[in-house]
Amino acid sequence: MMKRIIAAVAAVLLPAGGALAGDEKRPVQTVSSVDLSRYVGTWYEIARYPNRFQNRCAGNVSANYEIREDGNITVVNSCKEENGEINTAKGKAKIVDSRTNARLKVSFFGPFYGDYWIINLGPNYEYAVVGTPDRNYLWILSRTPQMDDGLYDLLLQRIAAQGFDTARIVKTPQGI
Repeated sequence: MMKRIIAAVAAVLLPAGGALAGDEKRPVQTVSSVDLSRYVGTWYEIARYPNRFQNRCAGNVSANYEIREDGNITVVNSCKEENGEINTAKGKAKIVDSRTNARLKVSFFGPFYGDYWIINLGPNYEYAVVGTPDRNYLWILSRTPQMDDGLYDLLLQRIAAQGFDTARIVKTPQGI
């Protein structure tokens, strides 16, 4: 009887993201392999954790990746600001784990690089979830500006299972 009461209380008290206490202590897991020739191209941001470098973005957020001659990747992010202007940032990414290609470092500001870990990827590269090992940043990306609600909900479950707080995620307006 006591076990049932404890289980019922635990179900009610779980964080909104569904992660169990201690999940955030486990290392973030990346996908086992990324074919960069399939990963490059245009991605649309479906949702993200709010962050300071995108705080002026009102919507229509996208990223375009292109493999460079030196093996690194050119990154061009763009978004529509509240005033209607398009904001574009150009950077570069380098592969950190060449065994899987799932861990990258991205820079938009000279020698300063941030983690870019691919933690979920569609079988046909139709969606991707990118996060950081400290769980401070997260993006849900799609090859199309919209994502099926069922797929989005499934990705939220997978994100929660990795110890990310899904209550922090905000959807990105597209088509504005």
